[in-house]
Amino acid sequence: MIRKALPGDAAALADLAAATFPLACPPGSSPEDIQLHLRRTLSEDRFREYLADSNIAILVLEQGGRLDGYTLLVDRQSTDPDVLRALDAQRSVELSKCYVHPDHHGRGAATTLMRASLDWAAEQGAATVWLGVNSQNARAIRFYEKSGFAKVGTKSFTLGDSVENDFILEYALPGKG
Repeated sequence: MIRKALPGDAAALADLAAATFPLACPPGSSPEDIQLHLRRTLSEDRFREYLADSNIAILVLEQGGRLDGYTLLVDRQSTDPDVLRALDAQRSVELSKCYVHPDHHGRGAATTLMRASLDWAAEQGAATVWLGVNSQNARAIRFYEKSGFAKVGTKSFTLGDSVENDFILEYALPGKG
């Protein structure tokens, strides 16, 4: 079942992030940078902040009372100059995070979660959805391209104390773009 996350989900989201985020990191990422990013960006306190922000929606995949995946969608204009250059002028929602527990990889869970996330963005009136994905994350890039996203630019991403290279991918919502 896909549902909108609730304030009581913050701890479970942080646990899920700790299990899934390292899988998206480049092979040479240091454990220290990964842990620093988890503390700064994906902690229980940060998820509480995200859940309290009216411009953010977190959708969760829940099965048997357990969170097995989540997306975090940001419904406000990016301030990143690389993103602003890459996107067209239409209103866009950022798909900031899209993670599924490894036990559910290859079972359609990510596709179901993606479909719900794109539907949510369309309901908000967005014309497109964009995301940043590490340029070395071939598995994620294949998934996003299979989902209809296309590369439109590049940007940097801070992982702990390191700077990584991301592709910017964009999806035109049907009837909007």
